[in-house]
Amino acid sequence: MKKIICKVEYDTETAALIKKHTYGAFGDTDGYEESLYVTESGKYFLYVNGGADSIYPEENIKRMSAEKADEWRKAH
Repeated sequence: MKKIICKVEYDTETAALIKKHTYGAFGDTDGYEESLYVTESGKYFLYVNGGADSIYPEENIKRMSAEKADEWRKAH
């Protein structure tokens, strides 16, 4: 997935995956996944996607500060 936020492109195809967290089994309507990425320029983002009844019913990209990314990584 690719998304431009504040004139910066975030792309799961070109960024490096740091860690993935899944909740539920594949196909669960309340299941979801969160994947932390870092771009070549050092910008962090979270790719999210889930079932219709999950906290992420649509795929999306959310940018993160380095501090928040580190907190997320430690929590998962």
